[in-house]
Amino acid sequence: MEEVAEPDISDGSVLVEAVAVGVCGTDAEMVEGKYGWAPPGKTRLVLGHESLGRVIDPGPAKGLKKGDLVVGIVRRPDPVPCSNCAVGEWDMCQNGQYTERGIKQIDGFMSERWRIEPEYAIKVDPTLGILGVLLEPTTVITKAWESVATIGFGRQSLWEPRSVLITGAGPIGLLAALKGVQRRLDVHVLDRVESGAKPDLVRALGATYHTGTVADVRPVPDVIIECTGVGKVIYDSILGVGAGGVVCLTGIGSGGAQGTTADVAAAAVLKNAVIVGSVNANKRHWYKAGEALAAADRKWLAQLITRREKPENFRQALEREPDDIKVIIQFSDI
Repeated sequence: MEEVAEPDISDGSVLVEAVAVGVCGTDAEMVEGKYGWAPPGKTRLVLGHESLGRVIDPGPAKGLKKGDLVVGIVRRPDPVPCSNCAVGEWDMCQNGQYTERGIKQIDGFMSERWRIEPEYAIKVDPTLGILGVLLEPTTVITKAWESVATIGFGRQSLWEPRSVLITGAGPIGLLAALKGVQRRLDVHVLDRVESGAKPDLVRALGATYHTGTVADVRPVPDVIIECTGVGKVIYDSILGVGAGGVVCLTGIGSGGAQGTTADVAAAAVLKNAVIVGSVNANKRHWYKAGEALAAADRKWLAQLITRREKPENFRQALEREPDDIKVIIQFSDI
């Protein structure tokens, strides 16, 4: 933790007081030196991409006023720009020259005050309060669900998915389950934990919790959203999805699996399955994610935040504990 200069107006005309920042595996990887890029000309990067702040000065921005709760969009389009970035689809950047707040070449939101361009500030439903910090992870799963629907309905005139399996009951997995329930699907969640908050949260949604393997889940899922990044689970998901199904990979990890690439490919071909990767989100996903959170039960959402740390205790926030779901660093009260 260091003293830094006040945010410069060149960073954006909207001045924001930090309320909270979510911590995820990406932050831990950057602290370990496995990922992340400092801004040009600097040797350090301010962390934090899961933001929640209160507007101090909206500047000339229309639609924002002092006291509004906002989150900051993470990714910025590349300067060329590529064809996707040029039309606002920066999550699908083709040349890799995009930048990201708190991750790639732009300082993040883990500071007492930050500035942002009005077009990258998303207003949060004020009734969410501190729960607005869950918006960024919700955008990830919002895009994943959009990808699943686009593929499924786009290639099958009578596609009628009924059952979805979510692998992993971390924040992304639980939010994926929430979206599945909101879509009125038969939702199943698979995780290693046998008791505690995760199974209870899944059952509170009206979904079914599993601790076995993908092959054990019945009915056979029409959709699998993979949120672990574990090689064996990915392998089992591709083999275990139903005919004509879609497997959406959101987890980034490592770990081998039994079998070969040819085995997986054969299973996908014979079942007409689709495997799609999904990362980041663009502006429409942020708006849709906000709608999903606003429609969710506040008591259920509140249970996703299992630990709050002060900024001076940021190291503890980066260390995962057994019962953690979402850990946040809280800068100020709502």
